[in-house]
Amino acid sequence: MKRRVVVTGLGALTPLGNSVKESWEGAIAGKSGVGPITKFDSTGFKTRIAAELKNFDPLQFVDKKELRRYDDFIIYALAASSMAINDAALTIGSEIANRTGVIIGNAIGGVATIEQEERALLSGGPHKISPFAVPAILPNLAAGHVSIRHGAKGPINCPVTACAAGTSAIGDAYKTIAYNDADVMITGGVEAAIVPLGVAGFNSMRALSVRNDEPQKASRPFDKDRDGFVIGEGCGIIVLEELSFALKRGARIYAEVAGYGCSSDAFHMAAPPSGHEGAVRSMMAALKDSRLNPASIDYINAHGTSTPLNDLYETQAIKTLFGRHIQNMMVSSTKSMTGHMLGAAGGVEAIFAVKAITESIIPPTINLENPDAECNLDYVPNAARHKEIHTAMSNTFGFGGVNAVLIFKKYRSD
Repeated sequence: MKRRVVVTGLGALTPLGNSVKESWEGAIAGKSGVGPITKFDSTGFKTRIAAELKNFDPLQFVDKKELRRYDDFIIYALAASSMAINDAALTIGSEIANRTGVIIGNAIGGVATIEQEERALLSGGPHKISPFAVPAILPNLAAGHVSIRHGAKGPINCPVTACAAGTSAIGDAYKTIAYNDADVMITGGVEAAIVPLGVAGFNSMRALSVRNDEPQKASRPFDKDRDGFVIGEGCGIIVLEELSFALKRGARIYAEVAGYGCSSDAFHMAAPPSGHEGAVRSMMAALKDSRLNPASIDYINAHGTSTPLNDLYETQAIKTLFGRHIQNMMVSSTKSMTGHMLGAAGGVEAIFAVKAITESIIPPTINLENPDAECNLDYVPNAARHKEIHTAMSNTFGFGGVNAVLIFKKYRSD
């Protein structure tokens, strides 16, 4: 039998704020985290806007002498993980270390370090490469450093499933506990890819919004005038525990992980198939795993990237699976406010889904001003909505045809 798994800690860095509290308050206020790029000179780029972290001080989490050893994605993971562990009031002592693991997903790894070290190589030769370069580049080093810092000696992993990476990580961590390979997992997703290569690369794919004159209106999922996603950065980490373990130590329980589903489109390296039948299968798999039926879902935090095809096909997938129940169900895309945080998206959006359950508030889809006739669900347009939520689904879909879906539900002792 599967063991029950609950959420006991939350930690986040997002373009809306440098904590879960600030990020959640920004989301329910309908705040945009998008603005002009400040991390590099974007002159000459088609896209000159992004959803960057603001006023983040890495020295709160990393010693100054260690900064040069880490790419930003590692620092973000260390920060959000410390927040989540503290929020869970969890002490990882010797008695639980071997049963505490870390799974943190990431899409691109240390791309800023790659750019930096490439410049050093070309200007000064191979002896100019830092001995810390490779460890700063590898995507799994976020999980590695979190494990090292907190002494978590259990299962460790790093799904690199593009924009689904955070959800893949949480899903894998949930099953690690459910099937008795760990009692506690620190899990989520992280990304720090607002660099010239990242922006230019997505521009070449025609994936990014070019609404440079109105950055706060650029991310507009399901809107008729959407023209691409806005690249974001940050980290979302949650602490998962086996239910009896959490109860024994008196942990606060935010919600229960009800189920996880994953599928492949087996169609195209970047584009979803018409109707997004792969998304349908992943949502069905999550429902089956949770032993829930479609009518049980109250809210979906959609993938909702603000790209023409993704938003349309996700809408079609939801209609296909949920049928008449869509009249009673709310769907919103918090990427309208955070931008698309790539590998971090699933971690942050899982936190937003959990907060929707605990706070009985649905964050809105902002910038939904000109409805698309083919995208006609209840997207909670432009203003948060107060409503009791028992179950919430979080969708994430990634390049390579990855579809990953989580379901959270209100915790009940029975």
